[in-house]
Formats: sequence, structure tokens, C-alpha cells
Amino acid sequence: MLRTHTCGELRQKHIGKKVALAGWVDKIRNFGKLWFIDLRDKYGKTQIILREGEIDKQLLKDLTIESCIGVRGKVAKRKDANKDLETGKIEVSGNELDIYGKSLPMPFELNDEKVSEDLRLKYRYLDLRSEKLSKNLYLRHKIVQFMRDFLDKESFTEVTTPILTKSTPEGARDFIVPSRIHPGKFYALPQSPQQYKQLLMIGGIDKYFQIAPCFRDEDARADRSPGEFYQLDLEMSFVEQKDILDLMEKMLIKMVKEILPEKKITNVPFPRFTYKEVMKKYGTDKPDLRKNKKDKDELAFCWVIDFPLFEEKKENGHFAPKHHMFTMPKQNHWELLNKKDAHKAEAYQHDLVLNGFEVGGGSVRIHLADIQERIFELIGFDEKDSEYFNHMLEAFKRGVPPHGGIAPGIDRLIMVLLGEPSLREVIAFPKNKNAQDVLMDAPSSVKEEQLKEVGLKMGKKKK
Repeated sequence: MLRTHTCGELRQKHIGKKVALAGWVDKIRNFGKLWFIDLRDKYGKTQIILREGEIDKQLLKDLTIESCIGVRGKVAKRKDANKDLETGKIEVSGNELDIYGKSLPMPFELNDEKVSEDLRLKYRYLDLRSEKLSKNLYLRHKIVQFMRDFLDKESFTEVTTPILTKSTPEGARDFIVPSRIHPGKFYALPQSPQQYKQLLMIGGIDKYFQIAPCFRDEDARADRSPGEFYQLDLEMSFVEQKDILDLMEKMLIKMVKEILPEKKITNVPFPRFTYKEVMKKYGTDKPDLRKNKKDKDELAFCWVIDFPLFEEKKENGHFAPKHHMFTMPKQNHWELLNKKDAHKAEAYQHDLVLNGFEVGGGSVRIHLADIQERIFELIGFDEKDSEYFNHMLEAFKRGVPPHGGIAPGIDRLIMVLLGEPSLREVIAFPKNKNAQDVLMDAPSSVKEEQLKEVGLKMGKKKK
């Protein structure tokens, strides 16, 4: 190992010990033959003293801010203790110095909140060294790991579903992938694992979850990542809506208590509103129930249930699903599933709301073939449209358990939990507002040979 300790680890009990540290140069102070270096890694900072004579003078002159270095020396008591640092009562008197990677001048100063976002994203590998992003990504890891451990104890099985799948006429625009082996045919990247998780329930998996990547060709917003995002996707068999809500509520309450103890949940249990109630009382189905709207440490969760099955306005003369086409209508509303009354039907849909943001949505699913076919008819599917879902309709005739689930958006949930203004602050390598990866310069052109391999040809640009 190139280090014996991290830069946030040494304390007074280590005084007199020989140590090796490695990290980035945070500050340089040159007092002639005495050099003071603040060495930083993700765990903290340690003051290093380097002396000309013990360390080659030219090597010292080669040091630049953000250079990656290694130092060996002895821990000593620090005369001018720094109360702001956990390592502030000690320093390391270095007698060996290695420059692993010298840094050119920085394009911006770390932790400067005035730097433009595109510049930060272009040099994201530098931006990741900032205190905020380093902390946010660590907390993201802790939250996702908590979810996995919690669901494992609740007897869930983590299952990975395909990334290359089938394009179907639903939801947002698909990202499509041409097939080289099957010219003229395309895969689609999944907007969600919706159909696969229902098929897993038919397969008897009983309780499934996945940290699922989802791909939708949508415009960017502060709370929506263009192109790709991650969700905690879960599904359960033999459950009613209350079981799903109770499980998710239990997980979130425990997660906040263990990982974010400085945060306070406004109401436990979470308030539950019907769609009609929340719209009448707040005028929105995403109410911010915080007592102090400026308090980033206040978390006001609530549930919204009993949504309309369909949107209020028709699309091209047909009903449009409020959630998605696999949402189960309330059983006492099945008689309304006709072209005249379907807009009156309510569904077993549920949204999880936090501080004015929808951070998760789900439903009890349709598990009866005749109900699913009726929904297809009401949303205007013709025979060709329905063929896209033949695999689902066929599966629905093979003993389907009642089932349902929910899928909190991980990026958005963590953004709101941490009080960040944009989910780009909790993603390692996000796209910018124009759906571009300015670090990798994507999307980009590909070679003509690659297009030929999959039977594609670029058309002329429109003037």
C-alpha cells in the first residue's frame, strides 16, 4: 500500500509514529526553506511540513495545487492547532515526497459555487473532488446500500432485467438501438422494467427489487435527468395497496433515522390523501407539507392515492392512462370501463410525495387478461398496437397472482433528502440541461462503416 493512513485518520495517539499518506495538494504555503502543505483525500485533510535539505528543492518547486502526491514521515504535535479540522492537533513532518501526478493550473477553484455548471460538468472528474459532491456521492452509496440490506431482510430477491428490450407504444419516447444481426429491426432501452417485473411475479419470484436504470428521451428539468435515471424498482405478489405503502414507509423512516439523523420527518405515519382531497385542499397532487418551507432538514412525506384511471382530457379521441396502462382499476369501478364512463373510474395508484416533489409512484397491477384487453381498447389500441403486448396477454392466461409495487426515483429522492437544487448534484456524471455529456462530448457522430453494419444511412440535414 502507498499509504498507512488516510488524511482524516491521524490523531494525537499517533504522535511519534512513522506514517505514509497520499492525496491531493489542497494548499501550499512556502516560507523559504520550510513548506507547509495541506494534503487532502476524501476522508479529510492533514497538514504536512516539508523542509528543504530533507526534500529535494526542485521537487518542492514542482508542487502545484491539486497535484497527487505521497508523503512519508513522522506524526508530531501541531503547535498552532486548527479547531476546524479533526486532524487539527497533529501534523506530519515529512522526509520523503513522491509526486504521482503533477496538476496543470485548475480551470476553476474547487467548492466555488459561482462556477458555471457546464464548466463543472466538462471537468467533472475535478468537480468530484469538491467537499459537497464527495459527500453527496458517499451518502448516495449509503442510502442505496441501506435499501438493499432492508429489502433483503424483508425476503426480497434482487433480479437484473434486460437493458436491450422491445419498443412498445407507451409512455415517453424510447431510445432505440439498431440490430446488426437482424437488419431493419431495433431494440429499445427500457423506460422502466414494468413488464419484466410483472412477468417475474407470474414466474413466482414473489418479492423482487432492482436498482434499475431507466431510459427516456425527455427534456431536462432540475428534478428530471434527461436520458437516464435510476429507480428502486420493487414488486410484490399477493398484496393489497396498503401493504406496499406500509413497507415503503417503514423503510424510509428507518433510513432517515440511521443515515440522516439530522433530518426530521414532519408527520409519522405519513399522511394519506385521496387525489380528490389533495387537489381540493392544496390545488396540486404534489403538496409541500413542511411547516417551514426554507428548512432543508424538514422532511414532509405524504401519500396520494385513489387517482383517476385516465387523464381528464382525451388524446386523439381516446382515453390516456393517468399512470400507465397496467394499473388496476378499483374493483367497484370495473362497470365504468366503457367509452362513456371510463373517465369516472379510479385506480389503485399511489404516489409518494416529499417536500413538494413526487419521489415515487406505483400501483396495484392488472392481473386479469380481460381487464387488460379492455384498457387497451379504451386507450385506442388497434390490433397491431395490441400485438406489441401479446407476450403479456398470453402470460395473463397462465395463473397470475394479484401483485403491485412502487418505484421511487433514486436520483430525485436523494436530491430532495439532501436539499439540493438539482439532481445533477447527486449524480456522478450527469447530462447537462441540453441532454449533453460535455465531458465525453456525447452525443456524437459515428463512422459511416458503423451505420452500414446496422443497415442505416444518414439523411440530409434540413435547412
